[in-house]
Amino acid sequence: MRTRLRTLVAVALAAVTVVAVSACAAIPTDGAVRSGGVIKDQSVSGVDYRPGKPVPGADQTTILRGFIAAGTGAADDYEVAREFLASDFSTKWNPRRQVTIQSGNPAVERVGERELTYTLTASATVDADGEYTQAVRPTSSTLTFQFTREDGEWRIAYAPDGIILSPVSFESVFQQHALYFYDPTYRFLVPDERWFLARSSTSTRIASALLAGPADWLKGAVVSAFPEGTQLSLNAVTVESGTALVDLSSDALGASSEAKARMREQLTKSLASVAAVSSVDITVEGGPFSIPDTGGVDAQQNPDVDARPLVDEDGTVGYSALGGGKIAQLGGGMGAEIGDLRPSSFALSASGTAAVVGNGDGVTVVRGRTHLRVDATDGLVPPSIDDLGFVWVASEDDTRRVTAYGLGGDPHEVSTTLPAGDLVSFQVSRDSTRALALIETNDGPSLYVMAIVRGADRTPTSLGSPVRVQAATGNAVGAAWISDSDVASVGQTTSGPDVVRSTIGGQSSTLPKPDGRATQIVGGSGGSMLLRLSDGSVLQSTGGGWETTGITADVLGVQR
Repeated sequence: MRTRLRTLVAVALAAVTVVAVSACAAIPTDGAVRSGGVIKDQSVSGVDYRPGKPVPGADQTTILRGFIAAGTGAADDYEVAREFLASDFSTKWNPRRQVTIQSGNPAVERVGERELTYTLTASATVDADGEYTQAVRPTSSTLTFQFTREDGEWRIAYAPDGIILSPVSFESVFQQHALYFYDPTYRFLVPDERWFLARSSTSTRIASALLAGPADWLKGAVVSAFPEGTQLSLNAVTVESGTALVDLSSDALGASSEAKARMREQLTKSLASVAAVSSVDITVEGGPFSIPDTGGVDAQQNPDVDARPLVDEDGTVGYSALGGGKIAQLGGGMGAEIGDLRPSSFALSASGTAAVVGNGDGVTVVRGRTHLRVDATDGLVPPSIDDLGFVWVASEDDTRRVTAYGLGGDPHEVSTTLPAGDLVSFQVSRDSTRALALIETNDGPSLYVMAIVRGADRTPTSLGSPVRVQAATGNAVGAAWISDSDVASVGQTTSGPDVVRSTIGGQSSTLPKPDGRATQIVGGSGGSMLLRLSDGSVLQSTGGGWETTGITADVLGVQR
């Protein structure tokens, strides 16, 4: 999806006059820094808007619209936009506080002799840390602007901090980048999606954000290898011949040999989205920083699953090749054991040695030729399984009732602040750090992602604050993890299944509606989605249209 977000921009920009410009970087940091060389903060998106300056004799409305339009020009710390402001206010205005992405046509109204309001519909916002929040529903906001006369010309005496951009302008001047942190076992790299200006200072902004730590909603579920307090020593990350030169404060010297290797891995993965960067070199206060060879043992990024759909068809449980044909039954007796339980849902661990089954009798753990029922409660949603030895069980009629069972059946209540409603699905991410919940409410389906907080022994204790992402419309059917950053939800409408794919911390897209009635959605290989229809047929999509697989299934299994 990250690539797809930028593909719509090129055609729209063809009619826009743009030029390359440069400016000195202004990267805010805390604490003392060593002065680096002056760097040119140039556009790296291939384009850079050149907004118009104030026109002599312009009225207040023209000045206001010109100021809003000048938000596309980040050169010289938004120098053109500041020309629309009164001299004593121009240095107070902070354009980096927030980006508001507006849709539709805004309205300007006069509310006083020297005051106008600007009413817009916000489709999303990006805060000062680069965190993107999509409006689940269009949100109307009214901003107030005050005016004064300077040398006979109208100028803005007060404006809210931040800039306002159209979707096309936003995608041309901002780019999406993933910061990477570790799960508590250091087996997986977990993305934290951010949006930064597409300028040559992006490497510095990524490194600074990485050192500042994960987004608030992820705290408690992920960890960083950098010692606490570590920050950039120089005020810029420079790039020479493809190598990003990152100079850290002396706090980094407290890292163990293993942590040093992980620090480099975090930086390398986080800067990989910057086209000019192919490697990373770390120094501390200008001196060498010895990093041992890890022997090629890296954390797993975006774990994938078997390309063959996992199915239950007439009691045979295993992998079905695209195009249909004989099912390769799960070995060690597990396939037969799951089939005998007549599952309505099931999920398989990444190792393939454990599974969890939901059926009319409750929730059952399967290991090889043995099984253990862990919960016989009625009204449970399809269970989930993680890779730390727990199966997850949640109640349809109580969103606050979530239990993590050890594979031996020991229960652990997990506290959560999910809003009220009818829980439709609950699923743990493939890296075991986050959970996805689809809730049917009076206002329609709502989709939430939460951090999984665990104790020192990896036992789940709570779910973090729910973060809402775009959900499908209609009657909620289900939701699934598609990749380490993308989720999908499906709702049944009168015109067919509505499927929405959303990036956590990014944008969403609605897929074409296939014919039929959807009963289940699961994540496939390579970021694909598998959709089961009521006739048993299975469709597949990688984000565009839907293709038939030639497979029929009574139940689609969830792979990890």
